[in-house]
Formats: sequence, structure tokens, C-alpha cells
Amino acid sequence: MQIVLVRHAHSQANDRGVLSGRLPGVSLSARGIEQSEKLVERLGAIKIRSLQVSPLQRCSETISPWWEKVGSSVNPRVQMLADENLVEVDYGTWSGKKLSTLSRKREWETVQNSPSAMYFPGGEGLAAVQARAMKSIHNALSNKGKGSDIFVSHGDVIKSIVASVLAMHLDDFQRIVIDPASITVLDFSSSKPRVLLMNDSRSHLQDFINAPFRARNLIGGGA
Repeated sequence: MQIVLVRHAHSQANDRGVLSGRLPGVSLSARGIEQSEKLVERLGAIKIRSLQVSPLQRCSETISPWWEKVGSSVNPRVQMLADENLVEVDYGTWSGKKLSTLSRKREWETVQNSPSAMYFPGGEGLAAVQARAMKSIHNALSNKGKGSDIFVSHGDVIKSIVASVLAMHLDDFQRIVIDPASITVLDFSSSKPRVLLMNDSRSHLQDFINAPFRARNLIGGGA
């Protein structure tokens, strides 16, 4: 069982250095549109059993080119579904502010060094973000059928998932980098989930994701 995590492509807010959070109307930048078109070839004709997308505009804009040109025809029984558990962190009153301004706040050090203790003013805590994101992961893993599950979400949400899979404390999740339009692949076929690919922004992954499962001995690091 594989989970494929896709971060939304470069957005207008990324372009302006703004923490957009859940503010409406944040679409992809010109660079992001190009990245979303490249996902058509990068994902190719992968076989999936579900496609769950954050309800924010930039996430649907990221995956729609692939879904409309390739994905829906290869997976006719799958529907693209909005998943509230994958939505961006509610940054509360920080939403819409410049990152350069936010970085001067006292709470910024908490975000960077002790994120499990961070509750954004008027928003939510990062620990709650991880809990809701992992709920979606576990719900998907309970489904029957062949193929991978795709989740299209946001940087901090994906970082929290990867941290959980690696059994890292949430306070260490800033060590993880998840770039716009990057793909991360998680393997849940054994008792301990594993990270097969992380933050990949270049590879064509059709053969990798569609490859039949083979039990892999981890001695020596894998083959």
C-alpha cells in the first residue's frame, strides 16, 4: 500500500512571500502553472484507488491538469474528492502576513524549535494538524482495491505526515523540506511504514509507483 503525497505547486502567495493559510482566491503563479503541467508527465499513467485533495484552490489547480489529461481515463472508477483534513494550517491572525514580518515575532522561535507547542493566534495548533492529516491517511489505508492513494495538500501538512511515519517528534518536523509540486511516496505494506521517496521535484514516477510490490530486505539499505 502506497501513499503519494503531492504538495501544491508554486502559488501567488509563495511569489509574494506571504503566509496565505486558508485565505480564499490564492491561485498558482506562472511558475506554479508550469509545475502543474509537468506533473502530467511526472505522474504519468499511475494506477490509483483514491484521489483526495485539500479544498483550497491552489491544490485543485495543481492536480487538475494530470487528472483531466491522464488520471481520470486511467482510473475511471476514481473520483477527485475534497478532503477537509488535508486543508492548510489555520494560521489565524497570521494569515495574509508577510513571512519577513512574522519572522520577527516572538512566537516564530516556537514555530521553528517547538512546533508541537505552537497554537496560532485565532487559529489551530500544529499537533492538531498532524492528528487530522493522519486520520485521512489511516482512513485511506482501510480501503480495499489495488493502486496507490494520492493526497494533494500543503507543506506543513505533508511535513507533519512524514514526521509521523518516521516516528519523529513533531518538534523535529522543520528538518523536513517539502517544496512546491514535490512528490513524496510512503510505503505502508509492512508493520513499520517507510519513506520510499521524499521531496522529489524532477523524476518521472509512473514505473516506480506502478511497480508490483516486492518484499524488500532492508539489510544493506535496500536494492
